[in-house]
Amino acid sequence: MDRSKTFLIVGLGLLGGKYAQVLSGKGYRVLGIDTDPDAVAYARRRDYIVEGLAGGDPAPLLAQADYVIFGLYPTALLQWVEACGHLLRPGTLVTDVSGVKRGVVEPVQDRLPQGVEFIASHPMAGRETSGITHSAEVDFAPANFIITPTARNTPAAVDWCRDLAQTLGFARISVLSPAEHDRMIGYVSQLCHAIAVSLMCASDNTELARYTGDSFRDLTRIARINDKMWAELFLWNKDNLIGEIDMFSAALGSLREKLAADDREGLEEMFRLSTRRRQAFDKK
Repeated sequence: MDRSKTFLIVGLGLLGGKYAQVLSGKGYRVLGIDTDPDAVAYARRRDYIVEGLAGGDPAPLLAQADYVIFGLYPTALLQWVEACGHLLRPGTLVTDVSGVKRGVVEPVQDRLPQGVEFIASHPMAGRETSGITHSAEVDFAPANFIITPTARNTPAAVDWCRDLAQTLGFARISVLSPAEHDRMIGYVSQLCHAIAVSLMCASDNTELARYTGDSFRDLTRIARINDKMWAELFLWNKDNLIGEIDMFSAALGSLREKLAADDREGLEEMFRLSTRRRQAFDKK
């Protein structure tokens, strides 16, 4: 990508802050907008951005932006585009970091001015922490980056989004439709968070914290959760997530039945199946 171009990050949270950190570190000019003055001040102190705004008129910053990245929750993204999208200059390329796509991509494309192209994407690199002060903890290298174009996107915009992912340091870049993305994310991300949260909420066994091993820590790491963000993501993708919860419940019920029946062979077969399937996810 051309280093003479200017990026504007709208939403300097965990991922928006990481984008700003990486892009500025690679020599790009980066601007920032956030509702939290502390986030803007932090980004300025760390030289993540050269200019920032927390409140007030965004038009002067938008006038400078060649590329805009939305680091916002879905509802906030739609509200921002409704209020300020008309200020974007024709020729601006826009993307996001949102964890759901249906209900987001087409409304944003509908509301942006002619000549402004929104090519949605999802860096699957979130953590159990939140906020720009934790951005340095995020590691893009082992993470997946998903581009979710529609028929309204140009090949040039898809290529730009792929270049952006490579510049940020993502090694694995895929292209899915918004619907395919949300089906996938319902299983590999949202169901995992639902299981971790349910496990921690099932019983108050905090007195066992001193005795836990790696299996419990690994399984429940993501139960330390950003409540506002994940409640929104769950509700925006609830049809897919409910289907995945039902599938998981059926599998857990099958395991329970085998336990109750002293069916050792049945249990061992489930364990062999899980081992075979897990191999596909092992990172090389």
